[in-house]
Amino acid sequence: MDPAFITPFIASIQHVFATMMQVQVTVGEPQIRSAPTATYDVSGIIGMSGDVVGSVVLSFPKASAQRLVALFAGQEFDTSSPDFADAIGELTNMLSGSAKGMFQGKKKVTISCPSVVIGPQHVVARPKDVPCIAIPCSTDCGDLVIEIAIAQAPVAAANA
Repeated sequence: MDPAFITPFIASIQHVFATMMQVQVTVGEPQIRSAPTATYDVSGIIGMSGDVVGSVVLSFPKASAQRLVALFAGQEFDTSSPDFADAIGELTNMLSGSAKGMFQGKKKVTISCPSVVIGPQHVVARPKDVPCIAIPCSTDCGDLVIEIAIAQAPVAAANA
């Protein structure tokens, strides 16, 4: 994966969390992730297509997700609430949308509507030939991770 795709996600998570929830994010060392399961129990998932293809997952432990959603939405929600899933999806959307705007070379990229999966050991299908880079993050509300599995689209696919 092109390292130029990682930096925008780091800048985006710090900006989105500081702006929307007044939460500072400490970013750990990115690492390659090979396990098919998401890191934590609550995941927002966004697909990317166009000049860049693949997926981005924002994954939280349940307790961290609940604390962050309460700050973001201004009220607490149970994880079974549709509003909880909507908030996770919107955070994932904001992170991905902001990051794609920072890609070098003015790439034309479309992001999908977010999907949210809640439950232990859920599997996120990723593109086969694209490594997944996990960026661990910590906040005063708990840990989370950004799992990025994106790559430059082949020239024929990008122009189709």
